[in-house]
Amino acid sequence: MGKVSYMRLKGSQNLRLRLLLSTLSSTPILIEDIRADATWPGLRPHEVSFLRLLERVSDDCVVEINETGTKLKYKPGIVMSGRHLIHDCGTSRSIGYFLEPLVVLGLFGKKPLSIRLKGITNDSKDPSVDTFRSTTLPMLKQFGVPSEGLDLKIESRGVPPHGGGQVILSVPIVDSLKAITWIDEGMVKRIRGITFSTRVSSQFENTMIHAARGIFNRLLPDVHIFTDHKAGEQAGKSPGYGISLHAETTSGCVISADTAVSYARGEDEGELEDEKKELSPPGDVGEEIASALLGEIEQGGVVDSTHQGLLFLLCALCPQDVSKVRVGKLAPYAIEGLRHIRDFLGVKFVIKPDPSTETVILKCVGCGLKNLSRKVS
Repeated sequence: MGKVSYMRLKGSQNLRLRLLLSTLSSTPILIEDIRADATWPGLRPHEVSFLRLLERVSDDCVVEINETGTKLKYKPGIVMSGRHLIHDCGTSRSIGYFLEPLVVLGLFGKKPLSIRLKGITNDSKDPSVDTFRSTTLPMLKQFGVPSEGLDLKIESRGVPPHGGGQVILSVPIVDSLKAITWIDEGMVKRIRGITFSTRVSSQFENTMIHAARGIFNRLLPDVHIFTDHKAGEQAGKSPGYGISLHAETTSGCVISADTAVSYARGEDEGELEDEKKELSPPGDVGEEIASALLGEIEQGGVVDSTHQGLLFLLCALCPQDVSKVRVGKLAPYAIEGLRHIRDFLGVKFVIKPDPSTETVILKCVGCGLKNLSRKVS
């Protein structure tokens, strides 16, 4: 074995993206100064959990963390995937945090992936599992991912602080993605959504739907929002409620917005345990997310701001052909993503503003990532 040369990085930001790109490009990385000056230095529980998840789906990957958790060495292995895997995501971040990188890795695995993830399904920080199902999975199909074997099944829900939700993610394997030209946003033709409630009255859902429809009905007639009231085991361990909405356009784009309301996690709340803060009323939540969805639509682009980073990554992983996409205002996370894609994959995007629509058109030539680990039948 020769000496392994590591790409040196600093800081805790974009750790998930760095580990994902490191695995896809087979680049060992060494990250130093991970929250070195913070009160609680080092890796957070969800970051350690993500590293454990990478170990679970890949073979021969090496993770070394120092005692304080401020230094991390990661040498990627081969993504094996496989069936009937189980991973507990913990309760410091929701399952949505783990799903986005996992679905990309699954596409380039040796075998199709089927994994049960346990933890928080809906919170106000990460995209919910409903949004992942309604928006993220259809986006993958644009890149030539077969819809057969691509699925997310929600078995039970869980909200902060104690979680208790379970989902099963299935991802097929691909040889390679296909380059796309995706610049036509189209017009919004319908709005769909789902509300959920766990360990609270199901009437909360009707209130949220009524509030959201009050905004949408002035704009278009085709609005359907479904309810999903869970009880018993399927309701997880904490009370909460939430809503996930998505708009479908005439050209096949899906724009989404979501949130969930529940009591804060331990580290989020500064006040004493017995002083539980009041939850937002369901009517306000419905209005807020309906307005947020309209704001995302107004920005323009073929995806909403939370999906920009994933869109750029998929474009960069395409064969060596030109991909061209249109997005609204670039989100800070997406800009960081573009920098990391340049560093790990050597793919540079040409960014051209379109002043007439206040959108941005990005073009790139993919790095031509092929799935070399899959079995040749």
